[in-house]
Amino acid sequence: MVILISDAFDKTLPTKLTPFGDVTDDKGRLADAEVVLVRSKTKVTREYIDSAPKLKLVVRGGVGMDNIDLEYCRERGITALNTAEASTTAVAELAFALMIAVANSITQADASMREGKWLKKELKRQELWGKTLGILGMGRIGSALALRARAFRMHCLAWHPATRFSDFAEIRSDLDSVLRDSDFLSLNMPLVDSTRGIINSDSIARMKDGAIIINTGRGGLVVEEDVAAALQSGKLGGYGTDVWHQEPPNGSPILSAPHTVCLPHLGASTRENMLRIGEIIENIIKEYRDGK
Repeated sequence: MVILISDAFDKTLPTKLTPFGDVTDDKGRLADAEVVLVRSKTKVTREYIDSAPKLKLVVRGGVGMDNIDLEYCRERGITALNTAEASTTAVAELAFALMIAVANSITQADASMREGKWLKKELKRQELWGKTLGILGMGRIGSALALRARAFRMHCLAWHPATRFSDFAEIRSDLDSVLRDSDFLSLNMPLVDSTRGIINSDSIARMKDGAIIINTGRGGLVVEEDVAAALQSGKLGGYGTDVWHQEPPNGSPILSAPHTVCLPHLGASTRENMLRIGEIIENIIKEYRDGK
């Protein structure tokens, strides 16, 4: 079988997959591919699938599958899988890094020092200790984030439609109470119809003045214009994001808004995580070859 590696993975992956077939990164061979490996860059749309008549298996190296037309895959009898368990540590650590960076004005302080400024009095910090962290999406990553927050003596609230209990956070059944009571809000949900634009002018209005939002889920979870306006007005105290409506985020209002930390979708990009993703993909393809 032809295995097309369509996006960037660990450099050792082609060698690991060679025993299973003809491994290539030549996108011109899509029509021959039985297996396609993608991350977030390749969009597996209806048109893409129609260009791959031999396609039987799509593997997304990562968590979110909003770049894959899952319904059309089902119609065509194509199996679509992800490697969700691999990225938990990498994304949870990045979310926590963003929370610390925004709360402590890290990027503003660094940039001002390089400009020859000494903004000791102008730049403000706040501690995480004793603050309330609201987590929207209490899956693997949300749970890992809550575990880390407890080490900082934060109180964790969470909202998740399918979760009623957690050892790491107080699960609330209503979203509004999490918005109302959180000093920090972390977005760890997939992008589906029910979560698209869940953070907007109305939901922001129900949050605490000065609350900080961290987004390592998907850019489409927020209405960027509403977040930027809330940052400008001071309603939000900060926004740290690794994800965008459009990547790269050309023209995003977030880029010119104050009190932001902006990253180029680095969540899964640790060396350790890329190795884990490769190991899971190797097992998936082995099981596929063996008819499991």
